[in-house]
Amino acid sequence: MNMFSNIRVFFCLVCGAVAAAQELNWNIQAGDQRPDQPRVQEPAAVQQEKQSFHEPLAWKFPEPPAVEKPPLPPDFELKTPTPANSISAVCGENSVRVEAKKDLLGIGKPVQAEDVTLGGCPVTREDPDNQVLVFESELHGCGSQLLMSEDSLVYVFTLIYSPTPLGGSPIIRTREVSVNIQCHYQRNHEVSSGVLKPTWNPFSVTKASEESLYFSLRLMTDNWQFARPSAEFLLGDMMKFEASVKQFHHVPLRVTVDGCVATVVPNIDTVPRYVFLENNGCLFDSQLTDSSSRFLPRSQDDRLQFELEAFRFQQDDSGVIYITCSLRATAAAAAVDATNKACSFSNGRWMEASGSHDACSCCDRNCKTGGQSHLTGTDAQWEQEAVVGPITVRERPLS
Repeated sequence: MNMFSNIRVFFCLVCGAVAAAQELNWNIQAGDQRPDQPRVQEPAAVQQEKQSFHEPLAWKFPEPPAVEKPPLPPDFELKTPTPANSISAVCGENSVRVEAKKDLLGIGKPVQAEDVTLGGCPVTREDPDNQVLVFESELHGCGSQLLMSEDSLVYVFTLIYSPTPLGGSPIIRTREVSVNIQCHYQRNHEVSSGVLKPTWNPFSVTKASEESLYFSLRLMTDNWQFARPSAEFLLGDMMKFEASVKQFHHVPLRVTVDGCVATVVPNIDTVPRYVFLENNGCLFDSQLTDSSSRFLPRSQDDRLQFELEAFRFQQDDSGVIYITCSLRATAAAAAVDATNKACSFSNGRWMEASGSHDACSCCDRNCKTGGQSHLTGTDAQWEQEAVVGPITVRERPLS
């Protein structure tokens, strides 16, 4: 019995050791997992898909803020330029003396003496006390021109100001200026310096022409009383244009329209383009297209009105056109002639807006041929280009 008891005890000890070893091996495999915590399961794989919208989004980019017109300052007026009185001349029996203030342009800035010449002749001397440039020349010197009439001799000199760039920079703040100075002498009579009175175009006239001449080209209402607030037309409408020039210190002026070009952009060098007025004031649209385009009879020298029948460019669906015209002003006292006219074609003949129909005889040729005299005081002219647009011409709806 003792032997069987010892075998039984030994067997129990072996079974307990095996059970303890198995429990120790399980704890080692579990690592840091505490027996009282549940096992963490790995998440299942997520299936991704593109999000779809069954209804359109209500959100949109905000509208840009409205551009407000800046308020005009109260009592705002453009300054009227004051003509400069900076040149004087004394015509002697055999010579001329010209004095020019160093503030030649009347803007408070002296010019450089080397930039001013009398017909190419430099300054004879300077008067530093009075800030004056002095030019002296014989009547036949410094590029003078001799003009003769039945009872007088006229010596014409030209005072030229050609500004050089400022301080080595490529800019200037003045423009080239030339002033004619004339000395008149009676023919077949004795000449005495005591009674001579030079007649010459003062610098104030030139300065005023630079700063006080304003051209305008605008669309007008049907009654010609107001500027047209809309630039929209239908095919068959008459577009009414008024060219004008505002003058301040000038003698009375006459405005003319030398030429006009229609384009789809504000550039006359593009294609397509339609030249409907050229040759120094000949309105060809009525002759080319049998339209009703015409100049209206002139009622004022400084205003010129013309009508142009609305049109569109072929194969251009926008219907947008720009009208670019070359405007010119001459002295109203100058004669209406081949290069200074406003002609319309009607009933098989050319007619001039002021009634001088003979001036239109060159419209079917070249009106720029033939010379014009430049010896009078009425041939001065000024030119400027003006653009109207965009003008929209729509098709007329059918009833």
